[in-house]
Amino acid sequence: MISVPVELGARRYEVEIGRGLRHDLARVISDSVGPGVRRAVVVTQEPVVAAGWADGLDLGVPHEIVVVGDGERSKSLATIETLTSGFARDGLARTDVVVALGGGVVTDLAGFAAATYHRGMAYINVATSLLAQVDAAIGGKTGVNLPEGKNLVGSFWQPRAVLCDTETLTSLPAREWACGRGEMAKYAFLGPGEPDASLLSLDLDEQVARCASIKAEVVAADEHEGDRRMVLNYGHTLAHALEASAFGDESLSLRHGEAVAIGLVFAALLARRLGRIDDDRVELHRKVVGAFDLSSRLPERDPHELVSLMGRDKKAAHDLTFVLDGEKGVEVVRGVGEDQVLATLEEMEAAT
Repeated sequence: MISVPVELGARRYEVEIGRGLRHDLARVISDSVGPGVRRAVVVTQEPVVAAGWADGLDLGVPHEIVVVGDGERSKSLATIETLTSGFARDGLARTDVVVALGGGVVTDLAGFAAATYHRGMAYINVATSLLAQVDAAIGGKTGVNLPEGKNLVGSFWQPRAVLCDTETLTSLPAREWACGRGEMAKYAFLGPGEPDASLLSLDLDEQVARCASIKAEVVAADEHEGDRRMVLNYGHTLAHALEASAFGDESLSLRHGEAVAIGLVFAALLARRLGRIDDDRVELHRKVVGAFDLSSRLPERDPHELVSLMGRDKKAAHDLTFVLDGEKGVEVVRGVGEDQVLATLEEMEAAT
């Protein structure tokens, strides 16, 4: 097992990475939440249950298993109402615990429900997807989508512990691996040294730990998403717009990491247009994304709709705000002109 601390003072917690860690829940609940726990609710999804990852769980206390829907459409205020109403019917007290067993959708939903029920109760993430293990389960950002955009309603609410059970990754379909690798490609540009795909040469537990370490350092330095933490959204401004533009139409849907891969190359092209980086640096982005076996092809979308959606991004402050590469590395850039963004989208379209 590998342990990565998230240093947040009194709210410090551990990210544990290894095979079979879901079976350590009784220990983790006792250590991280304490003796006041009398009941628990496990929030999960049908594919996780079908794969057998919810079988034989021992939480050390009586628990219920609640199944939420798959996909981004289930990340809604309606789902939060359903979850918290269920918590009340099950008699969950503020001293009890919610366990999120699943991928990023589950950790976002269960975390936000825990943050708002009784004005805040303990939760633990047991991440079962690569995306959740390298990113979504760590850092305490919880929330849901609105029709107008992704993750527009939520809270910062830190888990008491995160378990990255790498055994559960064996059941992931190919596109879910791609989803996680999109976030891993992002970390290639946020870690030390020249960006490359050397992360993939490590064994799986070490890959997850490397990404978790980078995120933990950033979260510890900037818990509530000032400019430092915003660098974790590298590639996400266009990615979230692409996801939002596909709401309600499964034929247009992209997995989150697939959209991030496209967003990384878009961000590089935009940075070049703004004079922040040169051609070689753009090509490096393409090479890194390709090395993670991801496509950077922009799907057909209305560019003006994408720009409108990017303006609603949670980083924005009544302007177009991006995380962009430059001489000092990846940083937040505010007040980018709409014409520059449209021109970059047109450049991507012409290359496909």
